Amino acid sequence: MPCLVCASSNQTEFVAEVHIHFPEFENSGKPGVLIFPKLLVCLDCGFASFMTPGSELAQLCATDEPHA
Repeated sequence: MPCLVCASSNQTEFVAEVHIHFPEFENSGKPGVLIFPKLLVCLDCGFASFMTPGSELAQLCATDEPHA
């Protein structure tokens, strides 16, 4: 699949470590969710994307706060 931004096929997959924090001030005491996704990086424009694994996605969805 070509890059979504520049349509280049010059992309490489990397293993990444991403710590997702909850943005609301009320959730400042909540621990973030640490994930290790495969990160697809376009080597021409720098656009990067990843999929959040199911178990970590469930952790993100399990907050009491409504999401926009």
